[in-house]
Amino acid sequence: MYGFFVFIHIIICVALVLVVLLQAGKGAGLGGLFGGGGGDQLFSAPSGSAFIRKVTTTMAIIFMFTCITLTILSSKRSEQSLMETIPTQTGGAPNGPAGP
Repeated sequence: MYGFFVFIHIIICVALVLVVLLQAGKGAGLGGLFGGGGGDQLFSAPSGSAFIRKVTTTMAIIFMFTCITLTILSSKRSEQSLMETIPTQTGGAPNGPAGP
């Protein structure tokens, strides 16, 4: 179950990045902050960006769902960490340098 959600999460991450990169920019950089280039938006027709916006929203919701699910599933897993599997020395002399 955990592996399935990790797989779905990775697919959604890559797809979300691609969908965000496909969207058209809203402003013209810093020039758009001070009113420059506003005339272009006044006379432009609305594009088909509503569909891409809905896809982005849906993918973001799925991304959050998989994040929360993976967090819950990983807290319930009873695996040891990598550091816990390393054998430790018990008893005996320490491995430090020998004194004079």
